[in-house]
Amino acid sequence: MIKGHSRYGGQVIPAGATLPAPFTHISVHSAWREFTLYKSQMPRAASNHMDNSCRALCRSLLSQNGLQPEGTDISQSVLYTSLMGLLLVADREKELPLGSGQVGLRNVGNTCFLNAIVQCLSHTRGLRDYCLTKSYLQDMCSSQEPELMNEFTKVLEGLWDVDGGDTTVNPGKFYRVFKEAVPYFSGYSQQDAQEFLRFLLDQLHTEINRRPAQHPSITTTPEPTYTRFRISEEASAMWKRHLDRDDSMIVDLFSGQLRSSLHCSVCSHYSNTFDVFCDLSLPIPKRSDSRVTVTLRECLDLFSQEEKLEQENSPMCERCNRRTESTKKLTIQRFPKILVIHLNRFTMTRFSFCKSTVPVSFPLNDLDLGPFGPVDCGPVLYDLYALCNHAGTVNMGHYTAACREEEGWCCYNDSCVTQIPEDQLQSTQAYVLFYQLKSSTTSRK
Repeated sequence: MIKGHSRYGGQVIPAGATLPAPFTHISVHSAWREFTLYKSQMPRAASNHMDNSCRALCRSLLSQNGLQPEGTDISQSVLYTSLMGLLLVADREKELPLGSGQVGLRNVGNTCFLNAIVQCLSHTRGLRDYCLTKSYLQDMCSSQEPELMNEFTKVLEGLWDVDGGDTTVNPGKFYRVFKEAVPYFSGYSQQDAQEFLRFLLDQLHTEINRRPAQHPSITTTPEPTYTRFRISEEASAMWKRHLDRDDSMIVDLFSGQLRSSLHCSVCSHYSNTFDVFCDLSLPIPKRSDSRVTVTLRECLDLFSQEEKLEQENSPMCERCNRRTESTKKLTIQRFPKILVIHLNRFTMTRFSFCKSTVPVSFPLNDLDLGPFGPVDCGPVLYDLYALCNHAGTVNMGHYTAACREEEGWCCYNDSCVTQIPEDQLQSTQAYVLFYQLKSSTTSRK
């Protein structure tokens, strides 16, 4: 089973394929047998097309070199580069049969928060295709049945049914399995959509983790102090350590890395810590007039602005070995493929929770996070493809979703699906934004 690809000779080849030195030679028919295995896993029509293309290619390679088919050896790099190009074409032809995806979800008892988030995840193409092809069954390390992932996949199958038989899908069983795994959501009270998203992604990751479950060791090796690394090297080492424990499609898509930089005001020592994130929870700037619109850029500026820490609230300085006044600043060290932005509308006052109704304007295309990344990282552009809205108050509200379709945007209000003009996306109800990485000059390795 080919699970991934890597670069070789300008072409993309299956992960795990062993390539001898490019100047060695192999039999044409040996290479042919190697590709027959891959071809046998393809649908019949695509397999026949690839079979004819490969034979034609081999005949062409032989004739160009004036060679005979039987027992002929030619450069292995030529064979692999040429035949892998055909695999790329064949892979592109193996597209999933999908319906329109414009199907509602039944409200099974104050589950609008679930329906809105599931619709947003349903339009996350990488996750949708991964589920519908059930690739997680080959990826996962655990031998236990991935019950929640299976039920989540069944919901997606209903939403993207090519026959379009159902106008509404019932997520009841999926929600029951989720509540068994996360008892915090037991009962039928209204829940927070962003909290549900975090718990759901965490539980799905746990089920399909490519790494075995690890128990915390009793003895730990202390990390060296005062050792100075390049920030990028330190960040990469921490990311690798994370992947050694947690590696799944959820991580591939949603996980990024934050850098927290601490600057001591006494000795000017800089220290860095790196944390994995699956969403960015952004504060909303306060306005004397709540009707005045703020921009998403202003929210990001507030999130990443330098914060002054008083001595009693500051961590220990590594060099001074005591608490000192310091400053703290957050930057994005590693950008995720899917950026989830949570607009923190709900805040706690001295006596109660309150909701901010300040309108936040956000770009639908080309959101640039480059200024919030490493120095000189260049533009990092994202396009919006879904958002979760919350209407109402802290105690009583309703969640809906808006998702980008080929012909425009659709509003998903439980079982009701309607088209929505693009100019109606900007509102005081925007709560969770889903962006997909469009382009970046920064390596994600």
